[in-house]
Amino acid sequence: MLTTSSLKLHASLTMDPSNSHAGIGSVFAAAVVSGSFRQMLLNNPEQALRQGYMGNRFALSAEDAALIASIRAKSLPDLAQQVVQTLSR
Repeated sequence: MLTTSSLKLHASLTMDPSNSHAGIGSVFAAAVVSGSFRQMLLNNPEQALRQGYMGNRFALSAEDAALIASIRAKSLPDLAQQVVQTLSR
């Protein structure tokens, strides 16, 4: 007999449109789909942000760009965790 169980998680997300940090999501999306961009982001974040991805620049506030550039992480999950921790303060 084969049985399965399903776990449903519900989370609400409230965003303040005046402070959405939407550009950060674009940076992480590019890092997820491109290994070369991900490595550049981890090794030289200033250059990665300056260069952008596929000819497009990231719509980051100066504060968000400075935050990403200031973090030294060994992996994308580590970078994401540090960004989230900093923004939640």
